[in-house]
Amino acid sequence: MASEELQKKLQRRLAIEEQDSQGEVPGSADEPSRDCQEQEKEATANADQELYEKLTRRLSINDGTTQTKQVKVFNPYTEFKEFSRKQIKAMESMFKLYDSGKDGYIDLMELKLMMEKLGAPQTHLGLKNMIKEVDEDFDGKLSFREFLLIFRKAAAGELDEDSGLLALAKLSEIDVSIKGVKGAKEFFEAKVKALSVISTFEAELKDEQNERKHQEFEKKQRRAAFRELQASFEQ
Repeated sequence: MASEELQKKLQRRLAIEEQDSQGEVPGSADEPSRDCQEQEKEATANADQELYEKLTRRLSINDGTTQTKQVKVFNPYTEFKEFSRKQIKAMESMFKLYDSGKDGYIDLMELKLMMEKLGAPQTHLGLKNMIKEVDEDFDGKLSFREFLLIFRKAAAGELDEDSGLLALAKLSEIDVSIKGVKGAKEFFEAKVKALSVISTFEAELKDEQNERKHQEFEKKQRRAAFRELQASFEQ
């Protein structure tokens, strides 16, 4: 559709240029039509440039000189391997609970409500500082990834004792082995070394699969019992 529209504009431009080459007699009555012609020329010139840029980009992509943009998919389980699937799901549930706008972010007002609910209300400046501490893209709000960074920093002992983020992590009731600043980093590193992240991940995934199978089996049993009961009434 866009290419057809560009073609029509180019055809109109050619027609206008042909009229100009015939040399029209100037006069006051022709002034409005000339204004229209000028507007048409400008519009078709923009169409020419747009078509040229599209064709140039397409040729560059075909030649391999231009790479198409690739969207990086965020996977919390692979990026935050220090946390178990259960912990990450608990963090996700908490994030969604306070994301009242359902836009995938926790803004300043939603963070304010969260801290009040947790029993650690913050000042306006304190809330802004909390966001700033993990706001990697500088958009003034918390994405889920930045929310997970709070717990990573807390578990690694990278937050000050009076930090609002540390209060958030401690009061969230999500066990990430937070022991404050003193000795927390050593404890965190020892825990990482002691656990095999890959095996833990696989074990949790297997447990989830077994749980789903068990639930499906129970569902089939209930259906079979219901059919037997129904059949006994029909006899």
